[in-house]
Parts: sequence; C-alpha cells; structure tokens
Amino acid sequence: MLELHLPWLEIAIGILLVGAAVVALARDAEAARRRAMVVCAVTLVCTVGQWLDFGLLQTFEAHDRGDLLSRLFGPDAVVIDELSAPLIPLAAFLYLVVVGATLRTKASRFPFAWTLVSESLTLALLSCRAPWGVVALLAAQMIPPFLELRRRGRSTRVFVAHMGPCIALLVAGQAILEAGGETGPWSLVAIGMLTAAVLIRSGCAPVHCWMTDLFENATLGTALLFVTPMAGAYAAVRLVLPVAPDGALRAIALLSLITAVYAAGMALVQREARRFFCYLFLSNSSLVLVGLEVATPVGLTGALCVWLSVGLSLAGLGLTLRALESRTGRLSLAEYHGLYEHMPSLAVFFLLTGLASIGFPGTIGFVGAELLVEGVVGVYPSVGMLVVVAAALNGIAVMHAYFRLFTGACHTSAISLQARWPEWLAVMALSVCIVGGGLLPQAGVRSRYHAAVELIQRHRASARHAPTEPAHSESELGITLPQD
Repeated sequence: MLELHLPWLEIAIGILLVGAAVVALARDAEAARRRAMVVCAVTLVCTVGQWLDFGLLQTFEAHDRGDLLSRLFGPDAVVIDELSAPLIPLAAFLYLVVVGATLRTKASRFPFAWTLVSESLTLALLSCRAPWGVVALLAAQMIPPFLELRRRGRSTRVFVAHMGPCIALLVAGQAILEAGGETGPWSLVAIGMLTAAVLIRSGCAPVHCWMTDLFENATLGTALLFVTPMAGAYAAVRLVLPVAPDGALRAIALLSLITAVYAAGMALVQREARRFFCYLFLSNSSLVLVGLEVATPVGLTGALCVWLSVGLSLAGLGLTLRALESRTGRLSLAEYHGLYEHMPSLAVFFLLTGLASIGFPGTIGFVGAELLVEGVVGVYPSVGMLVVVAAALNGIAVMHAYFRLFTGACHTSAISLQARWPEWLAVMALSVCIVGGGLLPQAGVRSRYHAAVELIQRHRASARHAPTEPAHSESELGITLPQD
C-alpha cells in the first residue's frame, strides 16, 4: 500500500492535543478562544494537505506514514481512502467555523479545550479502519459531551442511558464476531448487536431521545460538533456494511426511512428552534443511512454525497441559530420574531443552508439527493417515494422556521444585531462551499462514486453474501471518470 508523503494526521492530532493543554492554561475565555481558533486553523491546513497528498497518489487508499496510531490499533488501522479523504478536512473545517464564530459573550460558556480533544478523537475515528479502533474511538467521543453536561449542572441520565448500551453493544458484538468469525453460530447475534449500536448512535427512532436531550442541555456548538460528522454513519460503513447479510441491511434501511419521515414530520410541528433543528438533522442523517444500506452504486454514491452536503449545510444552519440565540436567547417558533431587518445576511444564510439540506437546485445537496432518490426507488419501488415525502416535509419545515424567525413582526432592539466579523467569515466560507459544490459537482461525485464501488466490492467479497445485481455504469451517473 502506498504512503502519504508526510504523516499529516498524526501531526494534526498532535497539534490538537498539545493545543488543548495550551488552551486549558489560558488566563481568560477570550485568550482561550483565540488560541483554539489558531489550533483549529493549523489543523485544517494539515487535513487539507492530507487530502491533496492523497489525491496526488491517485490510489484508492494509502497509509498516513505515522506510527503512533498504527501501534495502537494495528498496521492497517490508520488508512486514508476515497471514503475518508474528504470527511477528515470537512470535520476540521466544521470545528474551525464553530470555534471561530463563537462570540466573546459566549466564550466563557464554551469548552474550548475539550472541543480540541473532541476534534482529535473525530479525526482519529475518520481515519481508522480497524474495527476495535472504531469501537474505542466511538466510546471516547462520548466523554467530552458527558463532561460538559456535568459541568453545566444538567442531567446526564438520558445521555448515559443511550450511550452506555451503545458502547456495550459495540464491544460485545465485535468481540463475538471476532471470536466466532463472520460465519460462526453467533455471527448473526453479533451483527445484530453492532446494528443496534449504530442505530442508537445515529439517533434512529425510537432511540433518538438522547439527541434532543443533548441539544436542550448542552451548548449548541458542542451538540453540533458531536452530531454533524455523523460518526454513526461511519460506524455503519466500517463495522456493519462489510459483514452484514442483505436482510440486516434492508432492516437498517427500513428503520432509517421510518425515522426520516417521522423526524421530518416532527420538525414541522416543533415550537422551539433547537428541537426543530435536531429533528431536521435526524431526518437528513437518516436518509444517509438509507442510501448506505441500499448498497447499490447509485444509491450509495447519493448517500455519500448527501453525507457531505448535510454536514456542511446543517452545520451552517446550526451556526445561524447559534448566532440568533447569542443575541435573543432561546428562540420559540410559536411566534413571529421579525429579525430580517436587523440581520439580513444571517437570514439569507439560514434560507440557503436550509434549502441546501433538502437538495435545492444549485446547491451542494442537489446531485446527491437526486442520486439517492434514484437508488432507493430502483431497489424499493414501493417505499422509495417516502424519501421524497421526507424531503418535502423538511422543505416545508425550513420555510416555516424561516418565516417565524425573520418575518411577520417588527423587532425592536437598542443595540445592533448585525453579524460580527467572525460570524460573517464563517457564513461566507460555508456559502462558498455550498454554492460551489452545487455549481461544480463533478469532482465530488466522481470521488463518491469510486468510494461507493469499492465499498460494494468489499461487501460482496464477504463469505456471507451472494452476488447481487451488477453495478451501474459510469454513464448512468452522468459522469465521465478517468481511467485509473
């Protein structure tokens, strides 16, 4: 296997851990915010360097060259491939915009040091392919939100009641699978445990209460960074997809589809902005799981594209709500607020990110949503249209929230509510990615298609699977791929 020219990921993770210690020693919240922003910016440079380095190799997978993580989880654990190559800089970018857009008035309440630790765990997870490494990093990821809930004096009962069984199922399922093999007598039980753990971590109904509780009790920035990288979807790809029989994949797809429609309906009737965002994210992330478990080139390509678009667009929508809350406090959707005249740029960005999350034409989510619908309809004609229903309900919910927050009343304020320059920079950076990805989708779709084909080949290579329908040709995706 080829190696990257530099150990980009180990450098990035080392910078984050050292930076967390430096930030923890800051004399005040503003100094901690500035230091954390510098650390996140340097980390983003390293992850982009990893992405470009991987692209220059023109291969499907490559080692990072680093030794520390490989010693912990095995020689083939830390591998950059077509799936994870863009997810790693995306995660680093999301952490940077959240930290950078934190205003001074909120800096004292945001845990900058633990956020850097969380980012290091996220980057390590997205670069890990060893099953036990994925399990260990998923478990470690749950520590920073738990500690923040404790620090804020909020109840951790709901979070622990869901994350505890999730960790137990991951450990037990992987242990049984490793002891008995993929064809052992207890393999179906082990796969069922891993599947249940993935559904809990992804927030599929009816085990989604932890996510609404987290958004209610944690800071909005921490909740955003815990859910938007979609660690549950990554666990599904690394732990479940390679070993699960087709029946298990269909069950996951069905439960995810039910969750997508249910959450879309719930987003439409919410009376609080945070709960609206939580259900909107649940619906869209569940659609990603639907495409992942369909396991056809078109559907899987669409799911991987939607994974990127949902991460960008809903992170931007969450940042907008965070900016509004920093000025007005918790927002209710039971009344009109009329904030457009005071913050037109944030209003436009709210509408842009909300529509991008449902695949509006010209945004980064459009091509992925089209491919996802085509892939699901091609496999499940009778239920595939529910994906369209979920997207339609999400669109109505976004417009309903927009009108409630920005129109319908005359809002008066003694101080300026305009976006500050850190927020404006975050808004512009996300807007460029959302619109640019929609106008020039070719490279992104090509990369996601390569990843989808490789994942399906690994799925079919498992001894438990019989051959399935042949892969769609590149022309069916509407793209022309270069010869490798």
